[in-house]
Amino acid sequence: MDIRRTNDGWIEVICGSMFAGKTEELIRRIKRIEYAKKTIVVFKPIIDNRYADLEVVSHSNERVDAIPVNNASDMMNYLKTLPYAVAIDEIQFFDKDVVNLCERLANSGVRVICAGLDMDFRGEPFGIMPEILSRAEFVTKLNAICMVCGAPATRTQRMINGKPAFYEDPIILVGAKESYEARCRFCHQVPHKAK
Repeated sequence: MDIRRTNDGWIEVICGSMFAGKTEELIRRIKRIEYAKKTIVVFKPIIDNRYADLEVVSHSNERVDAIPVNNASDMMNYLKTLPYAVAIDEIQFFDKDVVNLCERLANSGVRVICAGLDMDFRGEPFGIMPEILSRAEFVTKLNAICMVCGAPATRTQRMINGKPAFYEDPIILVGAKESYEARCRFCHQVPHKAK
């Protein structure tokens, strides 16, 4: 990665629950950069193949081309020359190395735009999200609408056979409307979670 020292680099994070519009907002920002004829490289985790293998796709079917990767090292292979911006969807699925990469890119003058779930289905901080949020210059937290009561939803409810998933269930289960619902603080349920 070449180093291009400027004062233009920063980290932006778009976060919230599922169905809050995070990917739509990420795509909106990507399209504005493309419209301005600036270079951008878009990454997504290889495990997120819900809608497409080579695109970031919102639940409302907005799409942009993306490079599927396993980790930050894979991203580095596509960043031999620094672009104006780097976008990363579903950043919560990556390990801490992606935080270090985002810092290096921003320090080198790259605009880094990340989108991801800030909490897992248990209502707890999701993976590297607390760290990337604390390092970001700009944070946009979006809310969905609770599928039970209609209040602002900040939580993601995992459903298995029509019932809330248990606390002991694995954290990562890639899915969409068939497995998840947006819920408010009061309608969110996690059986077996210690109070």
